[in-house]
Amino acid sequence: MSDLEFIQDGGVATVLLNRPERKNAFTLEMIDQWAEALTRAREDDSIRVVVVRGEGQAFCSGVDLGRLDTTGTAPLDRKSMLHDRVQQVPRAVAALDKPLIASVSGPAVGAGMDMALMCDLRLASRSASFCESYIRVGLVPGAGGLYFLPRLVGRAKALELFLTGDFVDAEEALRIGLVNRVHDDDDLLEQTYALAHKIAAGPPVATRVIKRALYQSAETDLATALDLASSHMAVIQSTDDSREALAAFRERRTPTYVGH
Repeated sequence: MSDLEFIQDGGVATVLLNRPERKNAFTLEMIDQWAEALTRAREDDSIRVVVVRGEGQAFCSGVDLGRLDTTGTAPLDRKSMLHDRVQQVPRAVAALDKPLIASVSGPAVGAGMDMALMCDLRLASRSASFCESYIRVGLVPGAGGLYFLPRLVGRAKALELFLTGDFVDAEEALRIGLVNRVHDDDDLLEQTYALAHKIAAGPPVATRVIKRALYQSAETDLATALDLASSHMAVIQSTDDSREALAAFRERRTPTYVGH
């Protein structure tokens, strides 16, 4: 078995972190495979939703420091390793205009937490916990957490979590907006895939445009966002998906989408 598996079930694909004996701590080889999997999902029109989860009792404990010793490495080489290898994943996520769901069971720590933050939705088990642990080892968050966390929980709360390295349990994560839903441990996977398949059953073009437009709107002013939405609407209404959705609604039947 590979340390990272890419599994497809109908319109839902799964990126499975598969090093349970190391709490799914990732290696650079896993990062390469992770980015490749996300690119594959983006390019495959039959894939409509992607789930990221860990095997065993953890989501991801971050980078495997035992396999990545940068002691004695020149600063520019350290930067290149982070930028060119680890940060492949947030760049691949940014290019993926399909919903990405993190299913978090057990700890998500350091870069492992960052990998959950960059997903569009996060579902957690009651045993899940989150920690921006970089400060504990004298490091700066390098996998995207500084960008994603304040956008979810606000600047002050994000700074508190970065500067203390405190763990956040599932209920607190739900309260502060870090996760969307919390489920019993035994129900998490079932609930994750129920949501994934529900989203995958929707009109794929509209789903992708809604995701893209939401992130675009968050980075611009109101006038530009409204103009963008009107352009998207005009295009979407001309698609087969949109016509099928309206016809199915009027005829009180389940729509059948072709993706264009």
